[in-house]
Amino acid sequence: MPDVLPLNKSALGDFLRARRAELRPAEVGLPDSLNARRVPGLRREEVAQLAGISSDYYNRLEQGRLLPSLPVLAAIGRSLRLDTDQTVYLRRLVQGASHRSVSRPTQTVGPQTARLIALLDSVSVVVFGRCLDVLGWNSVAAELLGDFSACPAEQRNFIRMAFLDPVVRARHVDWEASGRQCVAYLRMDVVRYPDDARISAMVSELSAIDVDFRTWWTSHQVAIPTFGQKRIRHPVAGLLTLDWQMLGCAEDPDQMIYVMSAPSGSPTADVLASWQSH
Repeated sequence: MPDVLPLNKSALGDFLRARRAELRPAEVGLPDSLNARRVPGLRREEVAQLAGISSDYYNRLEQGRLLPSLPVLAAIGRSLRLDTDQTVYLRRLVQGASHRSVSRPTQTVGPQTARLIALLDSVSVVVFGRCLDVLGWNSVAAELLGDFSACPAEQRNFIRMAFLDPVVRARHVDWEASGRQCVAYLRMDVVRYPDDARISAMVSELSAIDVDFRTWWTSHQVAIPTFGQKRIRHPVAGLLTLDWQMLGCAEDPDQMIYVMSAPSGSPTADVLASWQSH
């Protein structure tokens, strides 16, 4: 069973172990005597040394026996060379362990956002809610990514569809990169909503059904991607190359507007334009 909700100290230990296993001693200025190492990465005592804490204290962190203070957490993050997203995730892991359960309303697309979707008819627009729930979309997005309306509302989640719907999955040319990105994004949202049983159920379902998801979930990679490029294989239009951006939603900070576009005059832009009236 993966370390799903409610959050606990073992999730912190799993994350720390995964990150130190990725670091070579030479990367942090330590001797890299590979012959003396039974496993790759840094030893616990080396992380403790770099962070300026005792080995016993760090061991208890990884064993789930205590939670660190924020200054200690920052020192460990620096020692493990965590990037910005990983640092945010680490902090949320610790802070989320003591959060009380709260009730969150069902998310809907606000009128201003709905108007924006309708106006942006030459690009693909999807409104995502928590954990990439699909809340709204325009006709270009449906043509490009798949018919969201054909999926029951309670299962209309972009990550779930990408892993479990073979039609949606096949459209992603660079599937491994896209799939890993989805999992990394979901891990970030798991610590944002540490009491959401529905998210826990989705993680458990995907872990049980899909080997890719299960493998990538246990790697404990985290990220909040905000822009990039994606290649989509459309069954009629063929290979399309698009730029994408995640935009904040002023009506609801728990929603994001996912826009996919292409440079004017490009073959992909011409295809998107041909779908405007569909």
